Amino acid sequence: MERKYWFVFCKGDLLLEKTSDGRYTIPYQEEAPTPLKEWTNVHTITPFGDDDVRTYTIDGPVTDNPRYEMCGLRATYNKLPHELYQIAGKCQEILYWDANTRFCGVCGGPMKMHTEISKRCTHCGKEIWPLLATAIIVLIHREDKVLLVHARNFRGKFFGLVAGFVETGETLEEAVVREVHEEVGIKIKNIRYFASQPWPYPCGLMVGFTADYVSGELHLQRSELDDAGWFDRDHLPPVPDKMSIARQLIDSWLEESSK
Repeated sequence: MERKYWFVFCKGDLLLEKTSDGRYTIPYQEEAPTPLKEWTNVHTITPFGDDDVRTYTIDGPVTDNPRYEMCGLRATYNKLPHELYQIAGKCQEILYWDANTRFCGVCGGPMKMHTEISKRCTHCGKEIWPLLATAIIVLIHREDKVLLVHARNFRGKFFGLVAGFVETGETLEEAVVREVHEEVGIKIKNIRYFASQPWPYPCGLMVGFTADYVSGELHLQRSELDDAGWFDRDHLPPVPDKMSIARQLIDSWLEESSK
């Protein structure tokens, strides 16, 4: 039997294995690191290189084994190698999808795994796959300043960027224009793609852009934002941590503006 990476979750926490040098990794062994029950649904995930990957959930955290530590998925960004953090995110998304698609949305029949990433209704045969919630995020330039906002749902005093979900029937660029107008009431131009990032909280894909300010005064959508402003590089408020594409956009602007 070959060894595998085992991504074991208890609610939002991931089981980490402590290494002899004080670092962390994912359990890599032949058998599952915790007892499997008859009803445990073990999912096979896209391999990591030549290694198999498995994921499943447990009912309670592992607290009685000094070899292991439970850690929230976001916090594992600073503990795991980046490749393992990304796979952990995919595992979390698959488990979330599995838990929320137990019954068919058409006839109510039980859903059963059909392939590694699809289910089929045992009654009517409807097939489903994991869905992504696509969102845009945009850094807006105005001369030597950028627009930063504080959303009501932020857990902390940091400022981020205008962002929002893409609606049915619109392009990514149209979503950028609409979200900016809805949230801060200004017009923009020169929308340019920056990068994208999986965002498994719980099943998102963030698509980043930059844009240039055209006109308008800031008028906040108070149901979404409670503060916003134009900031230069020497007077930035607290910004998101490095795990987010918002920080990547801000860091890229800081690098460019320093040249």
